[in-house]
Amino acid sequence: MSYALDLTEGQSLGHSVRTTMIGMRIGTHLGLSDEQRSALFYALLLKDLGCSSNSSRLANLFGADDRSLKKAHKLIDWTDNRDITRYAMQFLRPGQSRLARAVHAMSLGRKARALSAEMIALRAERGAQIARMLALPRGTSEAIAAIDEHWDGNGLPHGLRGSGIPMLARIVCLAQTVEVFADAFDLATAYDVAHQRRGRWFDPVLVDCLDAFRFDTVFWGRLRESDSLDALHDVEPPEKILYADELRLDTVAEAFAKVIDAKSPYTARHSQNVAFLASRTAKELGMTRREIRAIRRAALLHDVGKLAVSSSILDKPSSLDAREAAEMRTHTRWTMDILSRVSRFQRFAALAASHHERIDGSGYHLGLRGSELSLSARVLAVADVCEALSSDRPYRKGMALDGVLARLDEQVAAGQLCPVATEALASWFAGSSGVSGELSALDDSTSMVA
Repeated sequence: MSYALDLTEGQSLGHSVRTTMIGMRIGTHLGLSDEQRSALFYALLLKDLGCSSNSSRLANLFGADDRSLKKAHKLIDWTDNRDITRYAMQFLRPGQSRLARAVHAMSLGRKARALSAEMIALRAERGAQIARMLALPRGTSEAIAAIDEHWDGNGLPHGLRGSGIPMLARIVCLAQTVEVFADAFDLATAYDVAHQRRGRWFDPVLVDCLDAFRFDTVFWGRLRESDSLDALHDVEPPEKILYADELRLDTVAEAFAKVIDAKSPYTARHSQNVAFLASRTAKELGMTRREIRAIRRAALLHDVGKLAVSSSILDKPSSLDAREAAEMRTHTRWTMDILSRVSRFQRFAALAASHHERIDGSGYHLGLRGSELSLSARVLAVADVCEALSSDRPYRKGMALDGVLARLDEQVAAGQLCPVATEALASWFAGSSGVSGELSALDDSTSMVA
């Protein structure tokens, strides 16, 4: 699932994997214990768990693609006002005149530090929270919360200094910086940056550890080829491997649903609500517990591909143009690609990616029709449409339950949605006392399947 985080950050696929390999090599030279290395392993691989929480705000502030903004931000010294000014002039309000962008840049500049602290704090807090939800080692969540702190105290969000910054966070900060510069330029540039920021951003001892394997051509050669989790087998501490049973896999799906839904303020609970509606519909249809569990996981992760879509498109308050609509439609392909990389999620990857397919063949991305769509796929599609209609979007207000059900019936009549799945969903609502007329009233308890 780290690949989804790479997409959200605008990084090339495998960024988190390569960062992990670099950071674990530093940890080895430092002589960390097995417990510390295990916590470091997950901190490196999942360092960006909170990355989607500030995407919408960033896109709105700059009027630009959040992924491009994030990618470029990792390649500047954001503690240097000159770098920040150049960054703002390059990315702020693309399409406007240079004068208009300069005015916006000046306006932002006066509050840049406070805005950065606010967004980094949100990202750090959310990332650490999800790491705790995944029951990862305490050192992992502590590292994720502090990866933007700098050795000289000029980092964010709390301005921690020197040894006051958790050691694992210091390693993650250095490792990810080396990876992005090596990937964008070359290894020599990455090492130059590490030395330029030695004693400012980075713990000098850690830069010395990095120097210890500068000329290990086998390591760096393998790193350049590493965009697969196979590369991590040799660096994960064998005594501390965490195994995922069915309950833990459910927790992983729930955790990443939170990452997905944080991408836009208009989807704050979308994945969790779709999972609830799909599960209840499947139960109404008498499907097996195994089928219901697969549907629920697919629903929780069905929009993971939206992490690869610009927030400026997801939050656009008007109709999408042809280019934007085409980018939006790529999210189902990304969902299929990401989930197919996880061996235990491959069994429902196609189901999750099918939520925009329609019985008459008018859906996307494969244009499946009729019998090509399983009952599970039909249930997921109905649940997704039902939740989307009921929720506020940037271009309209959410509908009340009666209106939602009427609109679902219209799509059934048009041959798009399954009448059996739609009737089962409507029957559940009709038979459930105390269900609000607004679907947005669903709370955390609805994510659990009885």
